[in-house]
Amino acid sequence: MRSRQKRTSTPMRKAPMQRRTVLALLAAAPFARAQARPIRLVVPYPAGGPLDVIARVLAERVKDALGTVIVENRPGAGGNIGADLVAKSPPDGTTIVMGAVATHAINPWLYAKIPYDPLRDFTPITRVAQVPNVLVMNVEAAQRLRVGSVRDLVVAARAQPGRLNYGSGGNGSAGHLAGEMFKAKAGVFIVHIPYAGGAAAQLALMSGQVDLTFDNLASASANIRAGKLRALAVTTQRRSSVMPEVPTIAESARDFGLGDFDVDTWFGLFGPARLPAETTQRLNAAFVDAMASPEVKARAGALMAELSPTTPEQFAAFVRSELAKYEGVVKASGARID
Repeated sequence: MRSRQKRTSTPMRKAPMQRRTVLALLAAAPFARAQARPIRLVVPYPAGGPLDVIARVLAERVKDALGTVIVENRPGAGGNIGADLVAKSPPDGTTIVMGAVATHAINPWLYAKIPYDPLRDFTPITRVAQVPNVLVMNVEAAQRLRVGSVRDLVVAARAQPGRLNYGSGGNGSAGHLAGEMFKAKAGVFIVHIPYAGGAAAQLALMSGQVDLTFDNLASASANIRAGKLRALAVTTQRRSSVMPEVPTIAESARDFGLGDFDVDTWFGLFGPARLPAETTQRLNAAFVDAMASPEVKARAGALMAELSPTTPEQFAAFVRSELAKYEGVVKASGARID
């Protein structure tokens, strides 16, 4: 009898523990299934650009921490189509977007209708990188006008309003808005000539059709180093680490109203709104860690991009400030896309 009681008592003690184990496994099952699904990293621009290149190197780097990350290009409407796709995705951490200054700070003011709210419809994860713009002049125009610095440019523009012109990749482009901000802060009038894309604007500058542009440092650097373009200043508050000999606009003409001039092309990762805090932190940790790797640093450096990871909270504050900054700039430019 004693031995029979001993045999029956053991299962009775194990039953509650077995039930708890089963319940725990059932509770964890949805999370495990989500983890098993690949993450879709949407790039709202065509393949091959700096944003796309860095997205792909990051996707490869985070696979040990996050599993498979598939980069999917969804270009169109200045980035709005890809951003909207993620805004309307389930907040489970399997669909994120590499948003940018255009999708989250410029387009909301530039487009008459936009299908998402840049703040309410997204969960900021981390800023990834910033690419400085650079104020460059056609060498012959600079020599003719005796412009060797930003101060010289402001003096020349004030002396003869409307004589100088600048090209951009189109109305509402980063180069256009940088030019309008420069004009407003310096109190000068320089004629804007829009082109169909940054490459066309650069060609116009090289051929002397326009006097200056606010170009992307990555695309202008080769011609600057070859002496084909004269770099007056970068548009960021700090000098670029890849071209530190070029001063900033702010330091070059602080007493001409340009001391707070700060414009760059930034991009970073967002999830849909209501992304759980633990998921947001897990994604942030994986991508921030990836940005510290030599491989990612090297690829970013080759594209003139300054890696600038943040916490989700810091990135959220940054996006709010950028959205507020560009409201006035876009409205003052008169640019509008219906």
